[in-house]
Amino acid sequence: MSFVIRAARDEDLQALYEMAKLTGGGFTNLQPEKEVLRAKLARSHAAFDRPEDESGDDVFVLVLENVDTGEVRGTCQIFTAVGQRWPFYSYRLATETKHSEELGRTFRAETLSLVNDLEGASEVGGLFLHPGERAGGLGMLLARSRYMFIARHRPRFAEKILAELRGVIDEAGGSPFWDGVAGRFFGMNFQEADSFNAIHGNQFIADLMPKHPIYTAMLSESARGVIGLPHPSGRAAMRMLESEGFAWERYVDIFDGGPTMTARTDQVNTVRDARTAKVVAIETGGEAALVATGQLTGFRVTQGRVSVRDGGVVIDPRTAELLGVDVGDDVMHVGR
Repeated sequence: MSFVIRAARDEDLQALYEMAKLTGGGFTNLQPEKEVLRAKLARSHAAFDRPEDESGDDVFVLVLENVDTGEVRGTCQIFTAVGQRWPFYSYRLATETKHSEELGRTFRAETLSLVNDLEGASEVGGLFLHPGERAGGLGMLLARSRYMFIARHRPRFAEKILAELRGVIDEAGGSPFWDGVAGRFFGMNFQEADSFNAIHGNQFIADLMPKHPIYTAMLSESARGVIGLPHPSGRAAMRMLESEGFAWERYVDIFDGGPTMTARTDQVNTVRDARTAKVVAIETGGEAALVATGQLTGFRVTQGRVSVRDGGVVIDPRTAELLGVDVGDDVMHVGR
């Protein structure tokens, strides 16, 4: 089977909705509500149609298509700058140290402080691969396609980039972190708060949450134990982020306590290593690579084979067919 990553279209709405229903909750960027998804697609279309090659308040929605069947089997999103429509809040986990001479003891207490340190950063998120396709490197293709898109449209993105990983969700769809922290102040459960945030943003958190630091020792053990931990289904995603150069700098999501990973955009491995070259031949063989072509709505990525020759690249016939490129066209490539 052959797969390509491309810009999402209006006719992909039903497929996105069906995938959203499979997420199991806590997936803010892929809510199982058609009107929310329709609005996101409209915003994505506007981003793809904007000709100015500079940073804005954009979101790009990409999908993974099985070219043989026409089915959409995965999706991912890229935000050019968070915190433009409403403030982007995180909790920052810090350690406070106090010493008593009389007791001869030093105490270290962890605190959670509400911050918007990451406002203005770009974000990669909304990645979901249909359970029936979790083999063959398609998760890697989806994840790295976002960095290929960024490399292809670099002026549109910030100097820093982040990725929020979903935190631990219990079997009932609740969040131990939400129940132990914010849930005490809002009179709504995690699912209600998460859905409200997807539509209205998280300003309500800043409006109602206490502004002083929260000592984690005052939280329940269940809430304290999940701070900075990804959902079990997100552990592989965390490893992929780390392999790209992302690190956890002790920022956590204000809803579920999941880790927020950050990196310098130009130091993300795929962004840094991607190269653009002219196709000099189309032949079988070569090394496994990700290959991209096109700009904005014409952007496409697939897995293929590439070899460097005569100042350009040779790509395999199937990759050329999937991307619609020929000898003399430019492609961007990076090793798998």
